[in-house]
Amino acid sequence: MRWKRGSSSGNTIDARGSRAPGRVAIPSGLGLVGVLVFVAFQLLSGGSGFAVPSAFDDGTQAPGGGAIPADQDPERDLRDFSEYVFDSAQRTWARTVGGGYREAKLYLYRDAVNTGCGSASSAVGPFYCPADERVYLDLSFYRDMEQQLGAPGDFAWAYVIAHEVGHHVQHLRGTDDQVRRLQREDPDQANPLSVRLELQADCYAGVWARAVFDQLDPGDLEEAITASEAVGDDRLQRRARGGVDPDSFTHGTSEQRAHWFETGRASGEPADCDTFSVDDV
Repeated sequence: MRWKRGSSSGNTIDARGSRAPGRVAIPSGLGLVGVLVFVAFQLLSGGSGFAVPSAFDDGTQAPGGGAIPADQDPERDLRDFSEYVFDSAQRTWARTVGGGYREAKLYLYRDAVNTGCGSASSAVGPFYCPADERVYLDLSFYRDMEQQLGAPGDFAWAYVIAHEVGHHVQHLRGTDDQVRRLQREDPDQANPLSVRLELQADCYAGVWARAVFDQLDPGDLEEAITASEAVGDDRLQRRARGGVDPDSFTHGTSEQRAHWFETGRASGEPADCDTFSVDDV
């Protein structure tokens, strides 16, 4: 993807130099791969799993500060590219949504973080917390995508960020609140509803990809599709434990994720991302 360092929107909070919190749980926010990747990484590395806290378990807000000076930052290019993509995605949605768009923040951290949705290890992958309207990102996940998930490339990374911005759009539109209400009313549908929410965020990432089509290099879209397939529930479960349990899916299969990203990219229309009105996603 062709991009330039330029003026920042001021929506990035760089806390990579801050000390990580001592207590690490799992956030209840919305993530690209979320808890499932945490399970996969733990099992693949011999870990013993985790315990999921109640929703918004402590309401702690993330600390600020801790930026690394640019001339001492070994991740400067990735940091600046991440900010560029985040700002670009938000500009796209501000044009689409209009005056009702409220900007999210990008929070960069290392290892672990406290958020409005609870505390988290970087092993959960990138995630969005609706309680504080922030996207949380540990830049080390770029290496994990390449080495652990087989999804390298700058536009694969861009897809990750655009997906999380898609969750912010859902929050502004009240979609996430509606889903949580339906999940409480019908717990048996909790996982299928979560899948539809995640697939819509994939589609929203595709909408952004369409908006920046003139900035793409050959192979960029293939990188994004490979990344969307790499974080399918079926693929992650198969890698972690050798089999799959469709009833436990919360993000969608590799095929579904790639399909909905491509749906958004092909049309560029958010209206075509209504994963909740179709019988079969």
